[in-house]
Amino acid sequence: MGTFSIWHWLIVLVVVLVLFGGRGKIPSLMGDVAKGIKSFKSNMKDEGVSDPMGSIEEDTQATATTAAREDETAKS
Repeated sequence: MGTFSIWHWLIVLVVVLVLFGGRGKIPSLMGDVAKGIKSFKSNMKDEGVSDPMGSIEEDTQATATTAAREDETAKS
C-alpha cells in the first residue's frame, strides 16, 4: 500500500509529458485561456448584458413608482 504501482507511475509520466513535452507549451496554453476570457468578456459587452444587481434595483424602483401611481389614482 505504501508504494505506487506501475499504473500510477505511467499516469504521472503521461501528465508530465503532456505538460512539459515541448517548447512553450504551457505559455501557449495560458495564452489560449486568456484569449478565451477576453473573447467572453467582449461578447458579454456586445450583448448589452448589464449588472444583474443593477437590473433588480431598477425593477424595484419601477414597481414602487407604479404602486405609487396606482395609490394616487385610487384616492382620486
